[in-house]
Amino acid sequence: MVARPPVIATVEPMSVDDLEAVHRIERASFRTPWPAHAYRTEIETNRLAQYVVARVDGRVVGYAGMWLMVDEAHITTFAVDPDWRRQGVGERLLVALLDLAGARAAREATLEVRLSNLPARRLYEKYGFRPVGVRPRYYSDDNEDALIMTTEPLASARMLERVQLLREALDQRGPGGGGRTERP
Repeated sequence: MVARPPVIATVEPMSVDDLEAVHRIERASFRTPWPAHAYRTEIETNRLAQYVVARVDGRVVGYAGMWLMVDEAHITTFAVDPDWRRQGVGERLLVALLDLAGARAAREATLEVRLSNLPARRLYEKYGFRPVGVRPRYYSDDNEDALIMTTEPLASARMLERVQLLREALDQRGPGGGGRTERP
């Protein structure tokens, strides 16, 4: 095994210039990717939407998005380039979304995740998401059920402390998790 240098990942708002890289990651990550034009529409016209990208050395290596609906931040999409998984990029994206949700006065965050996607479920659980229901046959490609997960109130002392401690641990990691999350 060869030691890798620390990954310096930054998170910033998604722009139209990022869409080619985002769609490449989308196709590598999902059996039924969103159409290429979907992200353009989301970032240009959907006032409820907030999308971010993670960059390493200027290259987009992950992205995530959410909608703020009334007082709920609903995470709509989340993916990391397969070559960059398990290196802290997904955590940086999730922290950025939780920061944005809090800044926009969201009460809680929710998402759907495939029942079979254990790595994603573990990440979400680590950051305080808990199962609250199932959407039967949610995924159209194979009719797999989706697990609905939500956080406790984002402004609660327990949730704020959890995210802060995890952010600090992420910022202090050596190879695979170095660098800091820049708040979008």
